[in-house]
Amino acid sequence: MRKICVFAGSNLGSNSQFKISARKLGEVLVDKGIELVYGGSNTGLMGEVANRVLELGGTVTGVMPKGLFRGEVVHRGLTTLIEVEDMHQRKAKMSELADGYIALPGGFGTLEELFEVICWAQIGIHQKPIGIFNIDQFYSPLLHTITHMIEAGFVKASHQNLFVAGSDAVELVEGMLNYQSPILENKWDKVK
Repeated sequence: MRKICVFAGSNLGSNSQFKISARKLGEVLVDKGIELVYGGSNTGLMGEVANRVLELGGTVTGVMPKGLFRGEVVHRGLTTLIEVEDMHQRKAKMSELADGYIALPGGFGTLEELFEVICWAQIGIHQKPIGIFNIDQFYSPLLHTITHMIEAGFVKASHQNLFVAGSDAVELVEGMLNYQSPILENKWDKVK
């Protein structure tokens, strides 16, 4: 894995551990020689990961829609900044560049990006590793919801293996480096 796309909040959140762990992830990426691809912002957890990678001499590519956000500040110190027209192009470009994905804590946009790449893996569009960085149990309710979706018959049990979840940056990245795309049950039930 040469490049990982990180999805993360454009705010820091209310828990100081989010920022600490975001910066730790940046350290792990540089240590493993992995380039960062992300949304191009200088704010929030997004900015913290990018700043730490840059501080340590790593490579960071940001992808930002032209003039889309008033509050999200474009990071001007990136290795590469790619400007696109809209959010669809942003996500498509980040996916094209990345060999895997990691979701840090964030809001609606982070969840939307995470579930999009999980859905893409589920229907066979890609077989890239997906990591859920469960910092201080942030994603535990979501992981329980996924289990509930399986129990309720809307997600196949094998599809839970489309992602790796962990609370330690080193272990999460190692899990992604060792990821083997699972053999999946058919997503759709047979018509009766």
